[in-house]
Amino acid sequence: MHTIRQLLDTKGHDIWSVAPEAPAFEALQIMSEKDVGALPVINDEGELAGIFSERDYARKVILKGKSSKETTVGELMTDVVFTIKPEDTIQDSMELMTKERVRHLPVISNERLIGIVTIGDVVNHIISSQGLTIEQLQRYISEGY
Repeated sequence: MHTIRQLLDTKGHDIWSVAPEAPAFEALQIMSEKDVGALPVINDEGELAGIFSERDYARKVILKGKSSKETTVGELMTDVVFTIKPEDTIQDSMELMTKERVRHLPVISNERLIGIVTIGDVVNHIISSQGLTIEQLQRYISEGY
């Protein structure tokens, strides 16, 4: 069974974050520059305070007629964040994402954020694993007969 640690080792451990007091506009700029759909929100103590996603922005700014330059990330972020550990499996992350209907899971080790796993990361991993399995089976069949 593949672990979240293995997925992060392949994907990388890059983390871009934002402070709760930052304007939503700033968070959107970072998300656009880094081509990510969400940012962890890190408070002054360095702790994970929430997650700010495109969905939070669409539902809490655009639909309510607020301004992204005057509204803080802390006002918009999702503050109930589901997390996983590096030793959890890819299967564990899929089950949690499906059950809680989330697309981003911060990875926590020793109370520290060490990465983020997205639904896209999980799908790409599964496709890659299946491709490798198919290749091995084809090689086995062709060499065995």
